[in-house]
Amino acid sequence: MEWFKGLAGRVRPEPAAEDEAPAGAPLLETPQETRERWRSIYVIYFTMFQMSLGFSIVLTGVWPYLDKLEPGAQKEVLGLAVGANPLGQLVFSPLLGLWANRAGSARAPLLATLALFVLASVLYAELHLTRPHAKYAMVFARFLVGVSSANIAVARSYLSAATLLSERTRAVAVVSLAQVLGFVVGPALQAAAAPLGPGGPYPPPGDLSSPLRLDMYTAAGWINAVLGFINFLLFLPCCFKERKIAAREAMIAQGADNEKEALKALAPDLVSSWTLVAAFFVLVFNFVLLETLATMLTMDQFAWSKREALEYMGVLMSGGAVLACLTFAAIGPLTRIFEERALLLWGGFLLTGLASVLCIPWGPGPPPLAPANATEAGGGCPAATQTWCADSRGLTLPQFLAGYACVSVGYSLGVTLIQTIFSKVLGPRPQGVWMGVLTGAGCLSRALGPVFVSAVYARRGPVATFGSTAALTLAALAALRVVYARLQPPPLARAPPPHELRPLKPPDDK
Repeated sequence: MEWFKGLAGRVRPEPAAEDEAPAGAPLLETPQETRERWRSIYVIYFTMFQMSLGFSIVLTGVWPYLDKLEPGAQKEVLGLAVGANPLGQLVFSPLLGLWANRAGSARAPLLATLALFVLASVLYAELHLTRPHAKYAMVFARFLVGVSSANIAVARSYLSAATLLSERTRAVAVVSLAQVLGFVVGPALQAAAAPLGPGGPYPPPGDLSSPLRLDMYTAAGWINAVLGFINFLLFLPCCFKERKIAAREAMIAQGADNEKEALKALAPDLVSSWTLVAAFFVLVFNFVLLETLATMLTMDQFAWSKREALEYMGVLMSGGAVLACLTFAAIGPLTRIFEERALLLWGGFLLTGLASVLCIPWGPGPPPLAPANATEAGGGCPAATQTWCADSRGLTLPQFLAGYACVSVGYSLGVTLIQTIFSKVLGPRPQGVWMGVLTGAGCLSRALGPVFVSAVYARRGPVATFGSTAALTLAALAALRVVYARLQPPPLARAPPPHELRPLKPPDDK
């Protein structure tokens, strides 16, 4: 029994020193500054939610939208359209971070990127004006959205600088909640637009008589544009006042003469830090995989039409959002029974790996085949373009529902706990650079994931796709278990205790 407890890591967490109220906290800021600081943090929460929603709201609609704009478009283009967003975020995250560091303020980079986000969202809603080159315009629009969402690194950097040690865990957890809710609410909003229908036929290319168009596909772009404009207004000086406090708190806690001296002794554990970054990559990869392939997978495996896939997946993802919220509500009570590290491994990663295993088809027969003369996607698995359709087993609906439930719980647990533990491993130092690295890992998984799985799924089918992600997730779980003992905050150097002064003894005369 003791061996099993040691393997699972099930122990009650000891109260951490960082959770205690710092003795010098009342000296750090006035009550008015505290209110302004938390108001700015709430704006950061909304920004993280809105940027995640801007990525996920198109995931279920981008394929049927692309197929309507250019019938017969290759599924590889889907991977490019979805992957362009995180690619732009990956490339521009360090540049925006450098801008914020040089300016000494987060406001200017955030305002500039939000203005770009609004313009890119309007372009996505107006793609019909770019025909017959709509697929290239779609990839470009999603790339611009990715460039604008690189402000997540700036937002994380500000969050780490604007929170006390005792507030850091809660702030990171709420940011994770905001991101997950953005990921799951986005497809639900896309589904809510399904009653608008696909709209009438497009006018001939070059005809600009009807420039504005609202249907179930363009609604995602208009929703993003409206939310982006609201977010832009929230960062104006009347709403957002920057209040950075973390470095000053560390200086006072250690009795150092200046902030730079206080942070020298707080070097993070590089082995555990990089292991967490790699594990975060795997976790986001799995989640984006299922959201990217969900519409395509259900149209192939269950013979759903485009509209049915949007409506049913919207309902399912809404249920996933409720399940994610319940999971977040349960994290607090669970961490009073189990260690955060144990929940991360055996709750987050094990359930996420199980979700991939459940999505490997083991039905009694092959999936339903699409009619040979079908001109649009939907209605079954297209054996003409996907040769594996006739030879593979079909996915059953209970399998898919169980897998989606597992990833909804596992990802919610994992993404919250991995960022919380990561923040604790780094210690109370400003975490802008490392949070940028973690954000970059998520960007890389979102950029490579859709391209990889779209190509693998189209050529090899769901067995190869979900089998590879299951193996990758279990490998990440094993790596975290190896560094399990190192997933803890560094000891905080404190000022030496005072000693009683004693008179010096005179040297003996010889």
